[in-house]
Amino acid sequence: MAPSDGPAERHRQVGRAFTDRVRGTRSWDVPAPVAGWTARDVVRHLVDWLPPFLAGGAGVRLPAGPAVDDDPAAAWQHHCDAVQSLLDDPGTSGRRLTNPHLGELPLDRAIDQFYTTDVFLHTWDLARATGQDDRLDQDSCARLLAGMEPMEQLIRSSGQYGPRVPVPADADAQDRLLGFIGRDPAWVP
Repeated sequence: MAPSDGPAERHRQVGRAFTDRVRGTRSWDVPAPVAGWTARDVVRHLVDWLPPFLAGGAGVRLPAGPAVDDDPAAAWQHHCDAVQSLLDDPGTSGRRLTNPHLGELPLDRAIDQFYTTDVFLHTWDLARATGQDDRLDQDSCARLLAGMEPMEQLIRSSGQYGPRVPVPADADAQDRLLGFIGRDPAWVP
């Protein structure tokens, strides 16, 4: 995933990878790497947090879909398709999102920076929880880590990430990123 890819294409690629893991999930009640979460909770988190963020900051209402408790795969697919439609809409590029913590930024950039990145990171959680391929794109991991490290104090104070998990000095970009966001790269269910 090259840095020049726009928000719509990045979401398409990241969403496709997460969708593959959703389709490969055989049990939604297995533990996930986030303490207290199951595989179903990973999907619930992604489906549930973005709609109020968009509604409150940009007046965008995503269409309601199936409930995660009833059908996590259908809920995810509906949600992913709705976000992709929003990003593919030419009018989205001219819209703004306003948030008391973030200020004002282009809507597509806000989705890309906060939501698509979250989907990317949680792809590992779902894959690891369900015994699927948990490899993430190394270049994307390195770019994310390089962008997040200078903001570590702000990131930690947000409560969105756990304490840094130490990793070996020679760890690859994925393991360094996972450790940075508070995941143990060696975690197993």
